[in-house]
Amino acid sequence: MMSTPAPEILENYNIHTLPRHIAIIMDGNGRWAKQKGLKRVFGHRAGVDSIRDVVTFCAEAGIQYLTLYAFSTENWARPKLEVSMLMKLLQEYLVKELPTFAKNNIQFNTIGITEQLPDKVQKLIRYNKEQTQSNTGLTLTLALNYSGRSELTEAMRSIAKQISNGQLKPEEITEEIISNNLFTHDMPDPDLLIRTSGEMRVSNYLLWQISYAEIWITPVLWPDIRRQHIIEALQDFQKRDRRFGKVN
Repeated sequence: MMSTPAPEILENYNIHTLPRHIAIIMDGNGRWAKQKGLKRVFGHRAGVDSIRDVVTFCAEAGIQYLTLYAFSTENWARPKLEVSMLMKLLQEYLVKELPTFAKNNIQFNTIGITEQLPDKVQKLIRYNKEQTQSNTGLTLTLALNYSGRSELTEAMRSIAKQISNGQLKPEEITEEIISNNLFTHDMPDPDLLIRTSGEMRVSNYLLWQISYAEIWITPVLWPDIRRQHIIEALQDFQKRDRRFGKVN
């Protein structure tokens, strides 16, 4: 069930042509901190405020799915202190935001190889999922220990096992079969991909799913992102002519 947008939001765009699913690459925390002469961790902490505002806005606006690239498999290669602080910030977020999820009818979800995350984080993920499973508004998904290539690799392994067990024949493999074996099998593909900080790449994110997503890039660094930037993205999205390879 889609939530009803708040009255003040209705003035900014046509709610009847909203994207069902928005995916965001949250980039620029480190640069934001560097510009202010601060350590990188302060950029990550400031970025949490952006997450809160964007998530709340999407819930209010009637967006059905929001997927945030929170921690990639490549992020493990960062300095150990930074990784440790990111895990602590994630724990804090999962504890503090549960009331926000309840208030805004948000269902919490994750994609990625979460069993490789610290035990405390795994427990909080399970708890947040359990506590929000009956919520019917926005589905918020955090991509944690995620990469598009690892997701496709896991899908191929799953399909190979099905073939080995006699459950599937190679000639029966379709795009639908592949999609059903991805981490995102229970949600629609993103309609809109947003990237902050001006970088022009998809960074190994939802490689299969964004095949026909509209891409919106802003030079604004993630800690400075607020709901007005998402409104700009939505207004731009609604001007796009989505042909999916066809001719209108």
